[in-house]
Amino acid sequence: MAYDTIIYEKTNGAATITLNRPQALNAFVSQMNQEVMDALRDGDRDSAVRCFVITGAGRAFSAGQDLKGRTPEQKGSLGASLREKYNPMILQIRRTEKIVLAAVNGVAAGAGCNLALACDLRIASEEAKFIQAFVRVGLAPDSGGSFILPHLVGFSKAMELLLLGEPIDAQEARRIGLVAKVVPAAEFPKATAELADRLARSPRGIGLIKRAVNQAMLAHLESQLEYEAQLQEIAGRSADYDEGVRAFIEKRAPVFTGK
Repeated sequence: MAYDTIIYEKTNGAATITLNRPQALNAFVSQMNQEVMDALRDGDRDSAVRCFVITGAGRAFSAGQDLKGRTPEQKGSLGASLREKYNPMILQIRRTEKIVLAAVNGVAAGAGCNLALACDLRIASEEAKFIQAFVRVGLAPDSGGSFILPHLVGFSKAMELLLLGEPIDAQEARRIGLVAKVVPAAEFPKATAELADRLARSPRGIGLIKRAVNQAMLAHLESQLEYEAQLQEIAGRSADYDEGVRAFIEKRAPVFTGK
């Protein structure tokens, strides 16, 4: 299958999905959501694939949703967008017994950040940054962030990250438990390949570990994804969202009115 917005490669038991819209910081458009899903499903069916790696081309992991397609004039239903494009992607990552490694090479913001958090492990370049950017454009968290983030860093830190929307660097992300390992940018490709190779050579029990964790959390994640979609539908209808997107595109600070 040919892909336009991702690069999909299989090497030594690892299926690597590289988000490939570097000119847009790998921000998601509908085609990229679909192509990531297609690759995840293909790798899940392939018995030669033992693990996945998700990473980004260029200087970003993913900036989240491409807001140029979500302007007030053409935003559509944000709730439907989550149900159709993002929630299935997050659930596919969680449901597969194959381990999914996020190799965070640069900025991971909004849904891009939560895509990384939904993976089983995260390795980060020293140049990586993590931003819960939703509040900056008047939105609620989505892509499972409202469920996964508090489980990773605790209630208080999660609220700080969500409410303030401030970036944290790779070392701080490691300190608070968002990532397992941080390596210099020059060593990042080699370190990622070594970790992926280790996962690909792991015993079958590694999938059973993931299954056990899923038994404890997956039903709660599924219901929370639907609740996020409901909240995002409300947020998407607000004047604050319209102002947030306009401000983002115009590269200025938003002026929110609480409406």
